[in-house]
Amino acid sequence: MHGTAFNFNADAARRGKELRARIRSGELKRHTSGLADDLVQGNLVVLPAADAHDFLLYCQRNPKPCPVISVGEVGDPSLPLLGNNIDLRTDLPRYRVWRDGELVDECEDVSAVWRQDLVSFVIGCSFSFEWAMRTEGISVRHVEEDRNVSMYRTSIETHPAGAFGGPMVVSMRPLVAADAIRAVQITSRFPAVHGAPIHIGDPAQIGISDLSQPDYGDAVNVLPHELPVFWACGVTPQAALKRARPAFCITHAPGSMLITDLLNHQLASN
Repeated sequence: MHGTAFNFNADAARRGKELRARIRSGELKRHTSGLADDLVQGNLVVLPAADAHDFLLYCQRNPKPCPVISVGEVGDPSLPLLGNNIDLRTDLPRYRVWRDGELVDECEDVSAVWRQDLVSFVIGCSFSFEWAMRTEGISVRHVEEDRNVSMYRTSIETHPAGAFGGPMVVSMRPLVAADAIRAVQITSRFPAVHGAPIHIGDPAQIGISDLSQPDYGDAVNVLPHELPVFWACGVTPQAALKRARPAFCITHAPGSMLITDLLNHQLASN
């Protein structure tokens, strides 16, 4: 098991377990943006053990879009370092199943395709630093509008490892200039969930032609007095999977995260 061992707050552990139970039962099927703001959420990638070393190396070479929070034991769908009674086969609202780099299914339960040679990776999610921004009084447009965050493939190439490589994916939040400056300061304290923005302003400079047409998630309005602010995004591995074309893989559907028992402030750097 790879990851930092944290102490669980009893109330946080109770709420995390309750939310996962609602997801597991099918009661909660929506994206997880704005749910349990103070709990750490994570992107999921599950690969055969034969591909796991190269993928871990890819994450280590690209810590901004792929900050690894935890790695599971081979074949084990639990992650005790992130929460009690986690079952990665059932506890996310929606999954994607890939074969040979192609998306073949989206579903709410992957128990039927789970294998004993699979290794699970949980990667930090920007939903965690949104909690810190909102705590400091910075509004987050997609949360206010109950939408998924806007995500875009960019012209920024990640550093390859083995067969894994490809463009960085970013998430975008529109902010006025003063809030953008404060957001840089706030999110810099959270390197485990992507840290500071990688770009502010003209989207064309990072290869994005139209903010109204995100590659993943939902579009939000960028008002004339606002700047688009871009953070590295944990959907980047899904672009890398399309290039590496592993025989089999499971990921979260964009915006449908694993909710853990950890509190966001536990990931903050000093």
